[in-house]
Amino acid sequence: MRRIRTILLVDDDETTNFLHQRLLFRLNVSDRVLVARNGAQALKILTQPNARFNPTNPVLVLLDLNMPVVDGFEFLKAFQALPSVQQRSAVVVVLTSSLNTQDMDRSNNLPVAGFLTKPLDKVKIDSLLHLHFGSPVAAE
Repeated sequence: MRRIRTILLVDDDETTNFLHQRLLFRLNVSDRVLVARNGAQALKILTQPNARFNPTNPVLVLLDLNMPVVDGFEFLKAFQALPSVQQRSAVVVVLTSSLNTQDMDRSNNLPVAGFLTKPLDKVKIDSLLHLHFGSPVAAE
């Protein structure tokens, strides 16, 4: 199984981030898992000069929509304004507690690769990795 260089969890809920980090490390799908508590922190991480995010080292962004400071929609609009090389370096998947059709409609013209409901589990991660990275999670 090919591992993803970096996964970025963007969620203001500490418990959710902790549980998702543990699952991702247990499944051994990534070299590192970063956490941002809002969209502003996530953008800062993705645009750091030394981040080395590029199309050959993609990052998976798991994005909550409802957060303080900069919410998921504001993040997506700012992400869309980044240079194309930075946009191509990340697969952004909305990870939310509900699949509200209004949220899905609102994000139609934004760079979203998919929607998942919380919490993450092995089946969801396997499907996500297979769809976007061509590589399922290895058997435990």
